[in-house]
Amino acid sequence: MLSSAASAEQSTLRHDWSTQEVVTLLNLPFAELMYRAQSVHRAYFNPVSIQLSTLLNIKSGGCSEDCAYCPQSARYDTGVTSESVLDVDTVLTAAKQAKAGGATRFCMGAAWRSPKDRDLDKVVPLINAVKDLGMETCVTLGMLQPAQARRLKSAGLDYYNHNLDTSPEYYGEIITTRTYQDRLDTLSAVREAGINVCCGGIVGMGETLTDRANLLVSLANLPSHPESVPINLLVRVEGTPLEDAAPTDVFDLIRTIAVARIMMPASFVRLSAGRREMTEEAQAWCFFAGANSIFYGEELLTTPNPLATADRALFAKLGMAPTGVAG
Repeated sequence: MLSSAASAEQSTLRHDWSTQEVVTLLNLPFAELMYRAQSVHRAYFNPVSIQLSTLLNIKSGGCSEDCAYCPQSARYDTGVTSESVLDVDTVLTAAKQAKAGGATRFCMGAAWRSPKDRDLDKVVPLINAVKDLGMETCVTLGMLQPAQARRLKSAGLDYYNHNLDTSPEYYGEIITTRTYQDRLDTLSAVREAGINVCCGGIVGMGETLTDRANLLVSLANLPSHPESVPINLLVRVEGTPLEDAAPTDVFDLIRTIAVARIMMPASFVRLSAGRREMTEEAQAWCFFAGANSIFYGEELLTTPNPLATADRALFAKLGMAPTGVAG
C-alpha cells in the first residue's frame, strides 16, 4: 500500500523523460543521487522490506535467437543442452521449496524465440499448479501474440517478463534476430491482456552511459511503468560473444538502479543477475539505491546465484526482511 506521501505524488508519475534529464541524474554526485533515490523509495515502499522471487528454468537451450549474452542460444557452444518442458510435479516441488524459503513470486523461463500454441499447452498447467499454491506467477517465454497473452491471463498468470535489454540505439550490437519494436509489441500485448509487466535491462554489455539513460527512458516512457523492473549485471558466459566483455564498475550498476527508482517510483526494482560476483557491500548499496526485490535461489536459468543462506545472512546484517515478514 502506498504511503500518504506516495498517494499525493501518484498523479506526478512521469512518462515524458528526456535523455538529457536522465544523463544528468546518472552523473549526479553519488551522495546526492543516493539521497534522492532513497527519498523516493521511502515515499512508496518500506525501505527495509525485500520482495523475493524464485526463477526456474522450465525449458532450456535450443533458442534460435542470437542474444550476445545468452548461453541458451543454439548459435553458441556454451555447454547448455536443449531439453523439453519440465513436468508439473517437478515444477511444483521447486515452487513449494521456494515458498517455504520466503519467495512470494515463482517465475518460469523457457528458451523460445516465440512459443507456439502447443508450447502453451505445456505451460498453462504449470501456471495453474503454482497459482494453486497461493504464489504470484511469472513466465518469460519470448515474443507473444495478443491471443497468447490473453490465454496466459485466463490461466491466472500475474506477471510476464520480457526485457528490453539495452537502448534502442545499441540494441543491434547485441541482438539481430528480433527488433526493438518486436519487444515493445509483446509488452503491449501483455499489458492489453491485463497481465503485469516485468521489464528491465542489462548493465555491462559495452553500452555507454547514454545507452543506459536511453534504456531507462524507454522503460519509464511506456504508457504504464512496468510493475517490476529487473536490473541485471552482465554475467560473462564462456562461449557467448560477450564472454570477454570488460568488467563493469559496480557504481555504474548502483547509479542505474538509483535512477530507475527515481524515474519509476512505484515499481519494484529487482537486483537480478550478477549478484554472485558482487560483494555484500555492493549489494547493500544497491538496496540503499532503491532495489527492493531479488531473485532468491541458487540458480538463475543457467547461471549461478548466491546461496539462500548467504542472502538470509546479508538481510540480517542489514536489518531487512522479506515482504510480509516482520523485521
